[in-house]
Amino acid sequence: EVGEVPQSTPGAVPERKRTPPTNPENTHGSRRSAVYRRPFRDRVIHLLALKNYKKPELLDRLLRDGIMQKDKGSLGKILQQVAKLNVKDNSFSLKEHLFKDVQKDWPGYSEVDRQVLKRILSRKSASSQNATSTSHLTRRGPSDTGAPSRT
Repeated sequence: EVGEVPQSTPGAVPERKRTPPTNPENTHGSRRSAVYRRPFRDRVIHLLALKNYKKPELLDRLLRDGIMQKDKGSLGKILQQVAKLNVKDNSFSLKEHLFKDVQKDWPGYSEVDRQVLKRILSRKSASSQNATSTSHLTRRGPSDTGAPSRT
């Protein structure tokens, strides 16, 4: 009887019940529908706030999230309004002044997206503060008009 394994041992951990795999389509379903109802321009702005996109990549992402029929042909026009084209790699990035319109709690953002956005916004905030402090340094000091004149 050496080498025989007992069928059940007292105190053994019971086998866990397996849960059926989740369908990735349903995982973000509520997030997807919340974004789908938002204005198309806002959707483009919030995607470009995270990273630069080439037009086909951006269109693909928008299609995955769901796109209304009326919006399909307007991507080029919206990109002209909200993005600048990087001619080196044909990618689009969000225009600087639109970062102030980005909602940190945008329903289409995952937790990772929110962290990325937080880093981007803090970097932009720091660079704008540096630009402001540099412009203060280049200004002239107090005027000499109030100083007594020498004779």
